[in-house]
Amino acid sequence: MKIIEAAGARIPAIGLGTYRLEGDTCVAMVSEGIRVGYRHIDTARMYGNERQVGEGLRASGVARDEIFVTTKVWTDDLAPADFLRSAEAAVQALDVGAVDLILIHWPNAAIPLQGTIDALNQAREKGLTRHIGVANFTAALMEEAASLTRHPLACNQVEYHSRLSQETVHAACERLGMAMIAYSPIGQGKDLLSDPVVTDMAERYGRTPAQIVLRWEVEQPMVGAIPRTSNPDRLAENLDVFGFELQDEDRRRLHEMSRSRRRLVDPSFAPQWDAR
Repeated sequence: MKIIEAAGARIPAIGLGTYRLEGDTCVAMVSEGIRVGYRHIDTARMYGNERQVGEGLRASGVARDEIFVTTKVWTDDLAPADFLRSAEAAVQALDVGAVDLILIHWPNAAIPLQGTIDALNQAREKGLTRHIGVANFTAALMEEAASLTRHPLACNQVEYHSRLSQETVHAACERLGMAMIAYSPIGQGKDLLSDPVVTDMAERYGRTPAQIVLRWEVEQPMVGAIPRTSNPDRLAENLDVFGFELQDEDRRRLHEMSRSRRRLVDPSFAPQWDAR
């Protein structure tokens, strides 16, 4: 398993996303995911499943210190007092001790970033989390956040796949010593995985289309991915991307594909995205 080292954090490059996993299914998928080798589990306050994620982690039988746990505070709770209450509630719901990473889930233009970053730092200083970071931040917002923080930011979690380039954000991550963690890394299983460019590569490498796209992502410096699945058969498959390498020409073709910039997640409160 590739490990991304950023701001003192050691982040497993492939993690298990848990968005839309609920109830017993969530518990079972987290537990089974850890059993087959996942060591990075991602959740959020907005997902409403932190309690089940914690149950799955405990049910796995794997020691807590072997699992990197990420959660995120929602955009409505970025005022300092709200942020800290939300972070405390997240840790309590997970019930696995301090988390490894707390992120600002989305920026909120109506709430001054200075106060939110201060609260994020306080969450670390209070022992709620070992590391801190952001999600869905543009390069300019990353630079601003980095200038305001007392503790280094470990990552920016953003939508990224071979239909959506993130060149500007990736360059900012490298410049600031942050990881870039891709959510929706296989395009939410939509037409990306049936694209002839991807299916041709999958056939030539003897791999699945999802493995091709995930491999392309994690080969890049400081890039990880958190694919989500509700299909137990896909868990090991999505993790099994470290036993082969893409040829330079195939990397180039996927990079060119990403410049089509087909964004899947673009809520009304999103920031003004970078053009590349």
